[in-house]
Amino acid sequence: MTSPVLLDIDRLTLAAGPHHNVVADASLQVARGEIVGVVGESGSGKTLLGRAIMRLTPDAIVRTGGDIKLDGTSVYGLRPAQLRALRGPKVAMVFQEPMTSLTPSLTVGEQLVEGLLQHAPRERASHRGRIEAMLRRVGLRDIDRVLRAYPHEFSGGMRQRIMIASAMLLRPALLIADEPTTALDAVIQREVMAMLVELTQENGTAVLLISHDLPMVARYASRMVVMRRGDIVETGATAQLLAAPAHDYTRQLLATLPQRRAPRPLATAAPLLSARDLTVEYGARRTWFGRQAGVRVLHGISLDIHPGEVVAVVGESGSGKTTLGSVLTGLVAPTGGTLRYKGQPLAARGAGFDDYRYHCQMVFQDPYSSLDPRMTVSALVAEALRLAPGLSASDKARRVAETLQDVGLGGDFGQRYPHELSGGQRQRVAIARALVRRPALLIADEAVSALDVTVRAQVLDLLADLQQRYGFSCLFISHDLGVVEQIADRVIVMQTGRIVEQGTRDAIFDTPREPYTRQLLGAIPLLEPTPSGGVRLKWRSDTGGQPFDDRQSPPAGQSPAAPAFSTDRPQEAHP
Repeated sequence: MTSPVLLDIDRLTLAAGPHHNVVADASLQVARGEIVGVVGESGSGKTLLGRAIMRLTPDAIVRTGGDIKLDGTSVYGLRPAQLRALRGPKVAMVFQEPMTSLTPSLTVGEQLVEGLLQHAPRERASHRGRIEAMLRRVGLRDIDRVLRAYPHEFSGGMRQRIMIASAMLLRPALLIADEPTTALDAVIQREVMAMLVELTQENGTAVLLISHDLPMVARYASRMVVMRRGDIVETGATAQLLAAPAHDYTRQLLATLPQRRAPRPLATAAPLLSARDLTVEYGARRTWFGRQAGVRVLHGISLDIHPGEVVAVVGESGSGKTTLGSVLTGLVAPTGGTLRYKGQPLAARGAGFDDYRYHCQMVFQDPYSSLDPRMTVSALVAEALRLAPGLSASDKARRVAETLQDVGLGGDFGQRYPHELSGGQRQRVAIARALVRRPALLIADEAVSALDVTVRAQVLDLLADLQQRYGFSCLFISHDLGVVEQIADRVIVMQTGRIVEQGTRDAIFDTPREPYTRQLLGAIPLLEPTPSGGVRLKWRSDTGGQPFDDRQSPPAGQSPAAPAFSTDRPQEAHP
């Protein structure tokens, strides 16, 4: 560390009770212009450490020792007015949940200008230009519409980009990024991280990068900190720490990284579900002057899902992946096209459609909002059987208990409430709700994207085991190509509401045909195991599916330090 120290955390201890330290004796320094990664599983104290720098820890969390100094000044010695002056120009934070961090009753433009009015009131004339420039830098277009829209009108990935733009508007000296790319596809993730690298180079901004995405942190952080149960168990230069991890826990984290499994024989049976020329259009209506066109978000989608196979749908945020899943589950009615289930056409109000809806279940991205907080785990799972034909009350209770046991939530878990569970346990409840009906088709929409590497590996292993046990087909919607490479039999690539390529997992990842597919694959950082028990970073070429060593020359136009950032990209299908 040759630059002056900007952030100095000295033996910080945070407690949630008399004998419960949630951060214990943590020490960390971050220099100006440095990117430091903080990794660890859920509950390790990563987010609390970041919030403590901002003095935004919950009231129940108290400091029992140590100090945090920012640019030589203790944040614990600041009065409220001084803290307000600190947050924004000196230190800013990108929070993990953009939907709960953005005010739902204010437009994006109103929220973005708030910080500028507070901290740069004399530069009012330049506010609009600064906001527009920053929104373009995070990959958003149609800026006028973005500024007039409300948070609920955007996809999760677009909301995350708005949060990043908001945090960087005042060019802070320190940016705390808490899972900043969790909801972003691989291409946008690379572009956003390239922009953070540019900020460190242009403005000397330091970045504390909190993430469970080890390959991403390995790609961009010069140093890495590993946390476990509130303790910093290992720290060091990223390359050295990955190549020769000293702590058992670090080695365990590296061992959970996705690995491609051997390909399974392709399904030869008749399709379980077939879609032909599906289209979805929002906002279309008929007036006295004829039909008024809306915004088309799906364009002529055709696909087959065979019994027992895993079909992954990948693509950038706003490409139509979730809309496709919603159409296939009957949550969104298509504007055009046909669906067939077991060879029979599906009509929106026919008996066959009711049977299909019962046997097609969905696991949503966010278990926090998809589970009723007032219901116990058993009640949540039992609710899915309310309309189950031919099952008595005792049969339903037995089915619920068996399913909870199958997902690893036996014992007293059934009497707990969602807030008493970890993120991984909540996602297991969501999976149990879907599987208790013994579905023929499971649609998993970003089901593991918010989970840390350890819990994600457990949930993926669980899904694979349950699929073997129950024999259901799975449509796996994800922007995490590393996970897709691990579990998929076939892959569908979507862009702006269209399927641009589909094929077997190995064909898509090893010999992609379409430039967009190659672009997606080129954005994946890879961690390859080494004989010493560590890993080394590799990077996929933009010109093909084969990885190249990060120490070698990258493809033309791409810098290892900061991959090219482009704002000339297709607009997403809908805001």
